[in-house]
Amino acid sequence: MTDPVWRVPEPITVCEVELDERSATIVRRHGNPSGRRLLLSHGNGLAIDLYYPFWSLLERDFELFVYDLRNHGWNALGDEEDHNVYSFVADLEVILTSIEAEFGAKPLIGVFHSLSALIALLHSSSLLLSKKIDRKSHGFDALFLFDPPLHRPPGDRLEFDAQVDRNARATRRRTSKFDTIGQYLEILNFFPTFSRFVPGARALMAQSTLKKSESSTGFELRCPPAYEARIHEFVRAFADEADLDQLPCPTRILGADPLLPFSYLPTVDLTEVLSVDFDFLPDTTHYMQVEKPEECAQCMRTFIEGLNLDPVES
Repeated sequence: MTDPVWRVPEPITVCEVELDERSATIVRRHGNPSGRRLLLSHGNGLAIDLYYPFWSLLERDFELFVYDLRNHGWNALGDEEDHNVYSFVADLEVILTSIEAEFGAKPLIGVFHSLSALIALLHSSSLLLSKKIDRKSHGFDALFLFDPPLHRPPGDRLEFDAQVDRNARATRRRTSKFDTIGQYLEILNFFPTFSRFVPGARALMAQSTLKKSESSTGFELRCPPAYEARIHEFVRAFADEADLDQLPCPTRILGADPLLPFSYLPTVDLTEVLSVDFDFLPDTTHYMQVEKPEECAQCMRTFIEGLNLDPVES
């Protein structure tokens, strides 16, 4: 039996959003324009198209805006010096403002994984906002976050930092060029990290994270390993910065199963943070949306149904 082929549909609308003088990102609109509005993005080194097994389940009922972080996915490769957490947070504000200007104001729910989840938390931090970005959007009305890379005391900071270092070193050693897509798939199939993906998702990962090489034959990663490793190193500085006790909107965080070997960083138990609705999703790793997309979508729907948001137009 062959794996299913995941085909990301053509978007309703494509908008190129200028982030700064040197970078832009492509924001795509999918789904049901009459539904509740969601904004979705992805983890470090990945692409939002990889998550299609998850967000395909939302197309009928929600208006979806999806985007790749700068230097990922559909976007052109920019300067490495601009590839940092501060830039990502400022980019998010520009994207929010652009969506409101182009499509009108409407209650907005952010649905983010890993790095983009941390970015959304930092964007919602009044301290970071007041110092680093000029806020023009109204922000989020709610956030649903999958396994953000956080470190909260009283955990072992030295262990956290050591794992960040291991991740960065391993990423910098990673091969970035491949003769064929099949060669890349062989590598994905070898690593247990991706063994829980739903059928066909590893091929989707190859499709969404590789591009034809511009300097030689074959294929290369859209987000170079040096860029990805740079963010691993930045995570250490920002893992404590999100003010979870003063978030401006209802927030639910869904963590990976702490009893499984972790595939990125240890999942942080946030059950004692009273301002955050937190739970673990059993039998999932950091890549839960591509492992159990139906369960992830249902958890998100349950959260949204419990929100007291303005009704959307029918």
